[in-house]
Amino acid sequence: MVLHSPQQRSRGRHALLGVVLLLSGCNMHRGNLQGRASDEWTRSYSLQDGGEFQVVGGTGTIDVQAGTGTAIEVKAERVVHAASNAIAESLVSKVRISEDVTSEKIVLRSEGLGGIIIGIEIEVNFHVTVPASTRLRLHTAGGNISVANLSGIVVASSTNGNISGTALGGGVDARSTNGNIDVDLAAVSKDAVDLRATNGGIQLALPASANANVEVNCTNGTIDIADLPLELSGEQSRRRARGRLNEGGAPVEATAINGDIHIRPRQ
Repeated sequence: MVLHSPQQRSRGRHALLGVVLLLSGCNMHRGNLQGRASDEWTRSYSLQDGGEFQVVGGTGTIDVQAGTGTAIEVKAERVVHAASNAIAESLVSKVRISEDVTSEKIVLRSEGLGGIIIGIEIEVNFHVTVPASTRLRLHTAGGNISVANLSGIVVASSTNGNISGTALGGGVDARSTNGNIDVDLAAVSKDAVDLRATNGGIQLALPASANANVEVNCTNGTIDIADLPLELSGEQSRRRARGRLNEGGAPVEATAINGDIHIRPRQ
């Protein structure tokens, strides 16, 4: 066994940071980072029916699709941009994704390299397959979120990225800053649909036969619900509309600040 002094261990802990600082310099942007490396982090989980799956990401995309099996399959592409390929390759396997796993809830967090490392950019792109009834809670600080063919509740938030949902059948809570929201509802359930965009537009498609109470508000933008058979109620304006769709039911709300809102019947 080889023993190291405290001074040697301290030097070892800081060696990687020192090399990165020396070789990559300060205040670099992606255009200066000519090196790139990536790998694939994979996991398979079991979750009880109707359980919750969460991804708390940093920079990168999150894509979740309904699968035909009972397992949750995760493929995360870890990408490092650096001054050279050699530096990027030395770091990519060290990009951390933490796991908090129970039978009722699974939480994955993108934690980067830890600490402050100048001249390095990291992204983690999650590709996930889940049972259709899984409840989702997704967040990214810089990237797009897409979900498809799910019947469970979807909660999604993104900064500097778009949110899209295709053929969803459960409640949806989507919030985007500096990005658009585009949601296609295959059905309107008893759970609420609440879409909110700041500096972005909203597009929503829902079945014309659905029973819902619809409310739409925009601050700087326009509202288009002309093709929806909505029985309007209360005060209406070019920036506010509300009414009942068929027999009424679950609340469906869309709110945009600095963006247009388009609501249409699902094709």
